[in-house]
Amino acid sequence: MELVRGARPHGRDKLRSNLIEWFHWLLREAEMYDVRYPVKGAYVWRPYGMKLRRNVENLIRRLHDEAGHQEVLFPVFIPYEYFGKESQHIRGFEREVFWVSKGGEAGERLVLRPTSETAIMPMVKLWVQDYKDLPLKLYQIVSVFRAETKMTHPMIRLREISMFKEAHTVHVNREDAERQVREAVEIYKKIFDEMCLAYMVNKRPDWDKFAGAEYTIAFDTVLPDGRTLQIGTVHYLGTNFTEVFEVTYLDADGSRKLAHTTSYGISERSIAAMLITHGDDGGVTIPPKLAPIQAVVVPIYYGEEELSVVMPFVREVVNSLASGGVRVYLDDRADKTPGWKFYYWELKGVPLRVEVGRRDVEKRQAVVTRRDTLEKYAVGLGNLVDAVRELMRAVEENLRKNAWEELRRRVVKAEGVEAAKAAVREGKVVEVPWSGDNECGMKIQELVGADALGVAMDADASVGGYDLRDLVCRDRRAEVWLRLSERY
Repeated sequence: MELVRGARPHGRDKLRSNLIEWFHWLLREAEMYDVRYPVKGAYVWRPYGMKLRRNVENLIRRLHDEAGHQEVLFPVFIPYEYFGKESQHIRGFEREVFWVSKGGEAGERLVLRPTSETAIMPMVKLWVQDYKDLPLKLYQIVSVFRAETKMTHPMIRLREISMFKEAHTVHVNREDAERQVREAVEIYKKIFDEMCLAYMVNKRPDWDKFAGAEYTIAFDTVLPDGRTLQIGTVHYLGTNFTEVFEVTYLDADGSRKLAHTTSYGISERSIAAMLITHGDDGGVTIPPKLAPIQAVVVPIYYGEEELSVVMPFVREVVNSLASGGVRVYLDDRADKTPGWKFYYWELKGVPLRVEVGRRDVEKRQAVVTRRDTLEKYAVGLGNLVDAVRELMRAVEENLRKNAWEELRRRVVKAEGVEAAKAAVREGKVVEVPWSGDNECGMKIQELVGADALGVAMDADASVGGYDLRDLVCRDRRAEVWLRLSERY
């Protein structure tokens, strides 16, 4: 494999200046997703986008299955008598639910699920008899519905979240449930690592935890405009749901005990984060393991005579890649120029482009271009499959490295209010000293003009031996660093 020519990759000026406008452009022009469906916050997955989504879903399924989860499928309807049982839960979600106003039995009150804790617990009660039935680890990938009143955005803020993976687990005690929380965090790390996403792991403050949870752990990523996006959450629910639904089990000592539960969710927001993180003004680079097409082959010829020379070798190239397990696509459209095809496939994020012209036929080689750097390599046919695999690994490593470098550059500390405000204005995640008191924390986010992400779980959040005061409650000693940012 010989480097033929380096190139300057696409810039990111348009992406950074108006991220949402750029994202609409990408989804439309790359034919992934259509925002023109006439219901606010409900959108259409197009075939190319659906292939990408299925690859992400398969990754999610594989990692949950490997960790002993079992897939289920629950109805979209939840009886109001179930939904209303857990008081914190209904207070947190009641404003967001869609009510079913017609159909069903007279007087029957139904909601479309905003999340499924209250649907799953009554069934778990029927399935769990004794301690030998636990732990029970279930998940489903379904639509959930939120009556979103804020401005909606494709994949980011929706009324129908159509790719919602929610896991629900049941355990004998808190210790085992919290072990499951840690396992869930590790599963999510593996998912986001394969998506080449950088992330922070934060324990949400009490005022921003999931309704009905004892505590919530969230994964946040920083987008190119400096705002953060929550891409996954893990909740320890304690006995809050099992108590109201009377989910108990017979323990080995003969007594009946309340089970402990967890839940954790991830949605198409993760795909949005992946596309935006790896995007540029020419389109996007999709991580090779998840790309619907890993390599596109573009024949280059001028006239019928060259066509008859080039195409037989092109088919050898395509067959070689396909036999080697590469997801390859031949773009042999006669009505499009090679340059037009280059632009088109760069927009759609195909990791590698394979060009074959008359000179390449004579040398029995192909020219392979990386989408992320636009570097070109001449590769002999006999080495093509190995070279493509090597280049896909290089693209993946580069995407991951760039994402982590960008995130680390964005996280800063500030000990004063003005410095914290300035950091947020500059598109940074700012860590400020906090006593841990909820009232002080809410005042901090109000004063800084940013949202509290919580306390870092991916780094030492303690202020250590430093004599720091709470950013707002100056009479209190700071105990931890509180992360804040502008959020989507």
